[in-house]
Formats: sequence, structure tokens, C-alpha cells
Amino acid sequence: MIANIGRGENLFGVLSYNQLKIEKENGQILYTHKMIETADGCYSVAQLVRSFEPYLIANNQTEKPILHISLNPNPKEHVSDEKFQAIAQDYMQQMGYGNQPFVVFKHTDIDRTHIHIVSVCVDEEGKKISDSFEKRRSVNISRALELKYGLLRTNEKEHSQNNKIFRPVDYKKGDIKSQIASVVRHLPKYYKFQSMGEYNALLSFFNITAEEIKGELHGIQKLGLIYFALNEEGEKSSNPFKASLFGKSAGYTMLQEHFLTSRELLKNEPAKVVVKNTIELAMHTATDELSFKKQLQEQGINTVVRRNSEGRIYGVTFVDHNSKTVWNGSRLGKELSANIFNDWWNKVSKPEIKTTESEKHSPNPRLFEVSNLDEKPHHLFDFLNENKIESSFIEGFGGLLPEDQGEDYEELAFENQMKKKRKQKPRN
Repeated sequence: MIANIGRGENLFGVLSYNQLKIEKENGQILYTHKMIETADGCYSVAQLVRSFEPYLIANNQTEKPILHISLNPNPKEHVSDEKFQAIAQDYMQQMGYGNQPFVVFKHTDIDRTHIHIVSVCVDEEGKKISDSFEKRRSVNISRALELKYGLLRTNEKEHSQNNKIFRPVDYKKGDIKSQIASVVRHLPKYYKFQSMGEYNALLSFFNITAEEIKGELHGIQKLGLIYFALNEEGEKSSNPFKASLFGKSAGYTMLQEHFLTSRELLKNEPAKVVVKNTIELAMHTATDELSFKKQLQEQGINTVVRRNSEGRIYGVTFVDHNSKTVWNGSRLGKELSANIFNDWWNKVSKPEIKTTESEKHSPNPRLFEVSNLDEKPHHLFDFLNENKIESSFIEGFGGLLPEDQGEDYEELAFENQMKKKRKQKPRN
């Protein structure tokens, strides 16, 4: 069993992510501990927040008091709800969080059924609970729980391999055709998008771009697609590959059908409101383009910005990995169109955003400030942490989850953070 521990300040974001799984019938609340109960056993995000609020108000100096833990059994394992509940309680008790309020969510949206635990790492008096040797203790506890509950053993390497469904194209490694095929044959199975622009925004994470081609054969107009691999600068770095080389699923006709199907499905997509509110909240708190992208990235949303040769922004697309949906900004509302962001980032004219739904229902707005959240949503892009992508399409993509980085992730993250602080230190 692999345990991943994330820390942050954004309680609302973590709970909203898990709540969205429930709304899409891909998750459920499995267990609550020291949480305020409801009459019908159902919980809203605001109701869950109330159980943690006293601890956060009492918090003294802990910068990241929110815990977001995932426990991942071997994918071959079928774990009952009762056993998941027992494992969660046992794990929290041995990690020193047994007296804390926490809620356990089960996720079933991918083949690897797993649980998430949301809690706080400060006690009722606001003191931080010790996290000394946390990673080592977590690994040892996980191994002990595998034995106690008769689970199949899972190591980090196996866990990482199980998440590698497809990966970014590396034009330097050769066999580009096979690399592109492994992505374009499968990507439409997982993500909903409605246009070529949105499709290319998604492909950019894999160092790929697609172009429509038009021609005439025997007097009949023909339409098709070609694919290119991209280099680190987002420039074409390969010869074109006809979509027909990758099968019907990657071709023009099937893609047009996918656009239509996605359009219908996204009309009633519940994630749309969550995505829009999250973006608007980031617009409230971000100071510039980089901080805006970073805040959204920490909530599992990537921002793809398209600029012309003069630097004008003509397209902004948001990829929500939680709901696996892709949204052109204008589809979410005119207040999120490319012109708004162009005025903000090029003319330094920050837009005025109305109060979001999340802020209206927040019992304590202080708890909902977006900050550096270490734990990010689980999804098909987890493995991208092993292959950091930097291109003109997306600055600072980073990783959406720290879980597959390897043994030294925490040390590397701390080192990078210290480097940034030194760079930002004002001169005397």
C-alpha cells in the first residue's frame, strides 16, 4: 500500500475536489471521525469545513495546517469498505492523528480504487503535531498494515508503473511515431473537449500538436489531421505524421464526433461551476500571470495561454484534471475570455470579479485563501511528475502530485523553495 501525504492551506479546495467525485458518482464518504454529524448523513463542503474550523482558528504559526492523504492498495486488490475504514483509522492513529477530526473519501473513478483522508495537523490548542521522520514512519506503517490486513505488497516502483498509461513525447529518443500513437489513441477516452484549440491545449502537455489539412481528391474535398512532436520551446521538432497512421480514434472524423459528444455532455457538466469559481477565486488572490497559473495548478487546473507574435493573448484554455474536462475561457463566461487576461497581464489592468459562489457559502473566508498546496488531485497526469515539461505553451507546469517523484521529493522541493526565497530577498 502506498501512502502519499500532502500539506497545504486550502481546505476548501481539497474538500471540493473530493466532493466533486461524489457528485459525479465516482466517490463516497466512507467514514468520519470527530466530525459534526448531519441528520441525513450527507455533507456539503461548508458542513465539513465547520468541523475543522476551530482547529484552524486556534492555529498558532503552522503555515500548512491541512492534511490530504491518499492510501493506495495494490491495483489487483479488492478492498471492502469495512477494511478501508479500519485501515484509515489504524493509519491515522499510528501516524499521530488519531485524535484529530478527519473524513475518509473512497475514489472509484480509475481502475485503482483508493481512499483520501482530509484532516488537520494542528491540535485543539493550535499546536502542530510532530511530523518528524514522517515519510519513513509512513512507509513502515503502510508495510505493517499490509501484513495486518492481508493486503498484497505494493512498492513505489510498481505504483508508478501502474499510473503510466501514456507519457509526453521526447523527440530526442526517436521512434516518435510510436510515442505520439500512445497518446493520441487514448487521450479522447479520458478527456472531454469541444474544439481543435482545446484538443491542442491538452496535447501540449504531451509535447504534441495537431493541424487540420484540407485538400481535393478526384474532385472531392478531403479533410484530415496531421500530428507533430514539439521540442522544449513548443516548436515543431518532427516531420508531420498523418492521423491515419494512428488509427480511426486519432483521425479527423472521430475527433469531430468527439467534439459533438463532448459538447452535449458538457452542457450539464457539474464541474463547470466548480472550475469557474476556482478560476475566479484565483483571479481575486493572484498578483500576476505566474501566481495565477500556480494557484490553479495546485487545484488540478492547468492554464494554456496562446499569444501572437506581438505578445497579444488571443486564447486561454483551462484543463481541469479533476473532472477531465477542457474549457476555453469564453465558454466559462465572458469575464474569463482572452481579452480579459490580455488586459490584465499586458496592460496591468486587473479585472473586477464578482463574489464567487464558494465565497458566498464560506463560513470563514480566511480558510479559503489559495496557497501552496502540496497534495494535488489524483488523475492520469500523475506520472508527468517524472518528466517535467517546459514549453512556450505552459510555464511552470510542474507536477500535479508529488507521489511519483521518488524518495528525495521533499528534500528537492525544500531546496527549490529556499533558492526562490534567496532570489526574492530584497537588496540592502
